[in-house]
Amino acid sequence: MAGVADKARFYLEQAVPQLREFEDKEIFNRDEIRNLVRKRTDFEHRVLSPGSRAADFLAYAEWESRLETLRARRCARLGVRQLTHQHASPARLNQLHERGVTRDPGSVALWRSYLAHLARIGAAKRWRRVATRALRLHPQDASLWALAGRRAAGAGDMDGARAYFMRGCRFCRGVDIWAEYARVEMEWLARVEARGKGRKGIAAVQAAQAVDEGDQIKLKDDDESDDDDDDDDEDVIPDPDRLAFKELEKKKLRPRIVDEDAVAKLEKSPALGGAIPRAIFDISRKQNFFDAAAAETFFSVFARHATDVESCSDLLQHVVDTMVELFPAHPATWDCRVRQPLVVIDDLAGPALPGALREALARLKEGLAATERKAELAARTVAWVQPMLSRADLDEGIRTVLEHTKKKMGETS
Repeated sequence: MAGVADKARFYLEQAVPQLREFEDKEIFNRDEIRNLVRKRTDFEHRVLSPGSRAADFLAYAEWESRLETLRARRCARLGVRQLTHQHASPARLNQLHERGVTRDPGSVALWRSYLAHLARIGAAKRWRRVATRALRLHPQDASLWALAGRRAAGAGDMDGARAYFMRGCRFCRGVDIWAEYARVEMEWLARVEARGKGRKGIAAVQAAQAVDEGDQIKLKDDDESDDDDDDDDEDVIPDPDRLAFKELEKKKLRPRIVDEDAVAKLEKSPALGGAIPRAIFDISRKQNFFDAAAAETFFSVFARHATDVESCSDLLQHVVDTMVELFPAHPATWDCRVRQPLVVIDDLAGPALPGALREALARLKEGLAATERKAELAARTVAWVQPMLSRADLDEGIRTVLEHTKKKMGETS
């Protein structure tokens, strides 16, 4: 198969049985199938040509994904519940992405598309292996580390998530991965507190983190074989019904056992008091990227959980104290100081808002006098005043004060 046409024909012939089934079951008519073949032929020639780019593979994968969505909708409308070649489209997308990352391994967009497809079809083990390959090729891409860490955290494997983020912080030289690490830790603390205080809540979190080995995402060692799993073959697609049945059987046969010693250790752990997010911020201070904007990013991350994490007030105060110490006259420092009394209020229609707003406006007046970049501070102030004004349940007196503040900041900028 020396020529592009021969290679294209080879890949196109693999789809012939599925297309015949489409015609036999009247999912697509003959003209539609002819158009599908013409479009697929065009894509195959584009991706197989010597000058092909990652964008060509992405466009091809997007078209195949939309075709599969259309096929599923038509099957649902026609009442076609089972197809002989039902898994051919996901397998073709697997193969297409594999060809793409082999042809252009430097394209992060291709790797992310591959991972998104595997997550969509539930191929957890293959997702882990592909993520490992992507991270080895792009160790300085913060988005890939964050994606892997978030998936591990979503599966309940916080130890695995922390391992990903700590490795990412070693390789990446920007604030993004550090802030994402802190965000995941804050979300974990919020889940702990949402499930209840004391032993009951901690035991629930510990039980939730007892995930199966197949659902964990770990960087494999170099000596681990890629051929030890059942879904290694390109044409094998996990069956959601079978996997769900097996998981249900596991849950029936295996009772959830909570280690009392581990629960007691967790109760005394500083991690429940926000020690890990605080340590992330403190260590980031020693990095070359740390500046007022980076500190403000951490403040925004912590502020999102000011009302659902008990230790968040201390974290916010620690960030503000650090900014005052290192960047006393920067507009970002004063903006964080101004917003600090407001972010801890969970009900903007409640009685706590007037006092907090009074304190915020007093700090704003002090900040305008202390900084030389008044226009930047005024613009930052308008950025948080405007969303508050858009609330329909805002008190009229508060609205009047905020409108006056917005007008004054507009004159300052």
